[in-house]
Amino acid sequence: MNRIGIAGATLFFLAHMPTGPLAAQDHAAHHPAAPAATNDSSFRALQQRGAGTMGVDQYASRHRFEDLPDGGRIELQMREADSAAVTAIRAHLRKTVAEFQEGVFTAPEATHAMVVPGTAVMAAKKGKIRYAYRDLAQGGEIRISTNDAEALAAIREFLEFQRSDHRTGH
Repeated sequence: MNRIGIAGATLFFLAHMPTGPLAAQDHAAHHPAAPAATNDSSFRALQQRGAGTMGVDQYASRHRFEDLPDGGRIELQMREADSAAVTAIRAHLRKTVAEFQEGVFTAPEATHAMVVPGTAVMAAKKGKIRYAYRDLAQGGEIRISTNDAEALAAIREFLEFQRSDHRTGH
């Protein structure tokens, strides 16, 4: 296809693509390796580092970072059945809970190639934050809770950064 044909096809695609956050989430759910994600070299690098840290293909898995009144939750599940990947996710999340309880945030730092916002306060307030792991059908979740206002603000900052950098929308 010549350059004009490619440009025309691209404009047609963009003009007919649904807009808004739900459309983007729906598209990502049905097309995990969407062109917008795979053509962005920094996002690809994040996904590659994440695969190394978490032991699963980031395009084949789904993250969710949810704020809750007393903290939040991190969910990581495979998009489709893959028992080896589910086992890897569960091992990663259990290890993450143990590390976070000790105030160690090297896994998110390795994945994001930076000190992740909120983690310095979460490390300093480790005695005021509770972490609980639970199996889910295709992976697992970490529930984070606290009664400390400063720790809660740090947890929310951490989760917001994760939502943004992983481009989850939630």
